[in-house]
Amino acid sequence: MDRPPSPVRPPGESTSLWHQGLSLGSKALQDTAPLKGFDAYVVGFHPAKDDPSMQMEAHHYCRQVNDDFLQCVLFDGNTAEANLIGIEYIVSGRLHDTLPEAERRYWHPHNYEVLGGSLIAPGLPEPAERALMAMLMNSYGKTWHTWHTGRLDARPGDALPLGDPMLMWSFNRDGQCDPALEQHRNQAMGVDRTDKRHSRSGLLDSARPQDGVALLDGAFPQSTPVPGVVDRRTGR
Repeated sequence: MDRPPSPVRPPGESTSLWHQGLSLGSKALQDTAPLKGFDAYVVGFHPAKDDPSMQMEAHHYCRQVNDDFLQCVLFDGNTAEANLIGIEYIVSGRLHDTLPEAERRYWHPHNYEVLGGSLIAPGLPEPAERALMAMLMNSYGKTWHTWHTGRLDARPGDALPLGDPMLMWSFNRDGQCDPALEQHRNQAMGVDRTDKRHSRSGLLDSARPQDGVALLDGAFPQSTPVPGVVDRRTGR
């Protein structure tokens, strides 16, 4: 599996001997328990909810807390130099439907990412990846990006985390994600999206209408629906 580098290298001095010593000491003496278990790895794409033209590839490292809740840390690549760019919480459709109406506007739907084949789990055998995607069907994510590091195939990002956190959303139709962004990821990681869609077609029967599917339709008027991805309010 290829390892896409980060599009940004933060400014600053090279690693000092003091920092190297601190690193060795922390490994020997300090407990890193909260980080254990973040071993589910998926890669997808996020547009900003208020500026859908701002799109990024996001590498998620997640820990399954229980059957209804995952928490993820987000990076802009999967190398040792990757930058931490945000967080995502994932809840099942059942938990989502218990949230207050005002809270639900922060949570984006996931069915298109699963059925459309844009969300992948690199390194997992196909049956294991399908099982993971089945678990994510009808789920929702609440995602904040704290650093826009840009894209390897396009405009550069910020050299350091700047400004307010940005609420991200999901793509929910064909034609919303910049084709160049997805093509770059697919080529780098050897992904055939047509095969992904075909292998997940058996999940269609479990798909339920979701909130937020139609939210970006106005920003992408030429986008087209995908079977199984339906907005709960508009019915399309």
